[in-house]
Amino acid sequence: MSWGTELWDQFDNLEKHTQWGIDVLEKYIKFVKERTEIEINYAKQLRNLSKKYQPKKNSKEEDENKYSSCRAFLSTLSEMNDYAGQHEVISENMTSQITVELARYVQELKQERKAHFHDGRKAQQHIETCWKQLESSKRRFERDCKEADRAQQYFEKMDADINVTKADVEKARQQSQLRQQMAEESKGEYSSALQRFNQEQRDHYHTHIPSIFQKIQDMEERRIVRLGESMKTFAEVDRQVIPIIGKCLDEVTKAAEAIDQKKDSQCAVEAFKSGFEPPGDVEFEDFGQPLKRASSESSLAAQPGKEGKAGSKAKGKLWPFIKKNKGGGPEDFSNLPPEQRRKKLQQKVDELNKEIQKEVDQREALTKMKDVYIKNPQMGDAGSVEHKLAELGQNLERLRQEAQKFEGWLAEVEGRLPVKMEPARRQSGVCESQNTLTVNNCAQDRESPDGSYTEEPSQESEVKVPAVSEFDDEFDDEEPLPTIGTCKALYTFEGQNEGTISVTEGETLFVIEEDKGDGWTRIRRSEEEEGYVPTSYVEVYLEKNAKGAMTYI
Repeated sequence: MSWGTELWDQFDNLEKHTQWGIDVLEKYIKFVKERTEIEINYAKQLRNLSKKYQPKKNSKEEDENKYSSCRAFLSTLSEMNDYAGQHEVISENMTSQITVELARYVQELKQERKAHFHDGRKAQQHIETCWKQLESSKRRFERDCKEADRAQQYFEKMDADINVTKADVEKARQQSQLRQQMAEESKGEYSSALQRFNQEQRDHYHTHIPSIFQKIQDMEERRIVRLGESMKTFAEVDRQVIPIIGKCLDEVTKAAEAIDQKKDSQCAVEAFKSGFEPPGDVEFEDFGQPLKRASSESSLAAQPGKEGKAGSKAKGKLWPFIKKNKGGGPEDFSNLPPEQRRKKLQQKVDELNKEIQKEVDQREALTKMKDVYIKNPQMGDAGSVEHKLAELGQNLERLRQEAQKFEGWLAEVEGRLPVKMEPARRQSGVCESQNTLTVNNCAQDRESPDGSYTEEPSQESEVKVPAVSEFDDEFDDEEPLPTIGTCKALYTFEGQNEGTISVTEGETLFVIEEDKGDGWTRIRRSEEEEGYVPTSYVEVYLEKNAKGAMTYI
C-alpha cells in the first residue's frame, strides 16, 4: 500500500500528519528527560538517606557494630548506596541512548521532511503552470476560431452585396483567409499544449508525486520504527540494572539472614558484664544481745570495724558499682566494673603498642637515613636528623612508660597482680596527710568497687618467693642494698608473681628502695627474703633524710 497511489490528492493532510509524527517524537523525548530527572533525584535521596543513618566517627554507634543486627543494618545502608548508583546508571543510559540520539534524529527528520515537501510543492507548481499554459492556448484557439467565423461571414456578406466594389470583396476574402490560417495555427498550438499537459499530468500523478509521497512514507515509517526502538531501549536500560539491583537486594537478605541473636546476646554480656559476684545472704543481726555485732562479710553493705557512719552510707545500696561516670574518670578506669575496666585497659595498651611500633618504624627509617648521609655526605647532613632521633627517643620512652603503667593495671584486673591495691590507691588523697594513728581507720573507710571495704582479716599463711626475679636480676652478684627505713603493712598482700614478696597486715619490714613512680616499694624481711610490694599497701618510715614519716597510699 503506497501513499503515492492511495493518497495522491492528500498533500496537505500528509504534511500535517508528518508534523504530528515529529511532535510525538519530541513529546517522547520530553517524557524520557523527566524520567531521567526522577531517577537522579531518587538516587540522590537514597544516597542522602544512607548517609543520614551511617554511624558518625568516634561515636557510640561504632561500638554497636559488634552486634550482628547492627552490621546487617550497615550492610543494608551500603547496598542502598549501590542501589542508588544503579538508578544513576538508568538516568545516564537513558540520556545518552534515547534523549540525545532522538534529539539528533528529530533534527535530521525535520530537514528531510522539509526537502520532500519542497519537492512536492515544486511538482505542484509545475503542473499548475502546465495547466495555465494549456488554458491560455485553448482560449487563444477559441478566440481565433471566432475571429475566423466572423471574417468568413463578413466576406460572404460583401460578396453577395452588388453595391460593393470588387476590391472590397477581395479584401474581405483575404481577411477571412488570414483569420482561418490563424485559427489553424492556434488549433495546432492548443493540440500540442494539450498533449504536453496530459503527459505532464500523467508524469505528475503517476511518477513524480508517488515518488515524493513514497519518500515521505518511508520517512514516516522510519520515524515509527525509531520510536519503537527507543521504547525498547527504555525498557532495556531498566532491565540491564535489574540483576545488579537483585544482587543488592540479595545482599540485604543475606545480611538479614546473618543476624545471630545468640551472638548478639553474648556481645551484650561482654559489653556490660561487671565481673562482680552477686551479693550473698544477709546474716541475721541479733540486736537483743549486748555482744559486739560483727557485720556479715557476705553483705554488700558490710563494714569491718566501723558500723556507724559507713554502715548508714552503704544502707540500701545493693548495687553500688552501678555508677554513672561523670567527667573523664580516673586514668586507670577504676570507676568501671572489673570486666569493663579490663577491656578499657586492654584497648589502651593496644593503642599504646601501635603508637610505640609507629615510633620505632620512624626511628629505624631515620637511622637508615642517617647512615646513608654518613656514608654519602653529598646526599645530606647527618646532623640534621639528630634532633628528630632524640625527639623520637623521648617519645618512645614516654610511650613505653605509659604502656608499662597500663599493663600493670591490666595485670591487676586479670589476676596476675592482686586487685586489693586498687581501692587503696583510689582513696590515697583522703589519707595521704594523716599520721600513723589514723591510717588504719582511713583504710577502713575506703569502699572497693563492689561496695565492700578493703580491710580483710589477717592471714596466717605466707608465700615465700625467691629474691631472684625479673626485677632484681641485676643485683645477683652485688652487695645487698642498705636499709633506708622501715614500713608497716596496712593490708595482707600475697606475692604470687616473681619479684614480689608476701606480707601480712600489721607486719613491720625494712625498706631498701623507695617507690620510683611505678607504684612498687622494695622491702626486705631477712637476708634471704626481699622483693616488691604495692606502695599503697604499706606505710613507709624513712630514716634521717626522709624529713619525718612519709606515707605512700
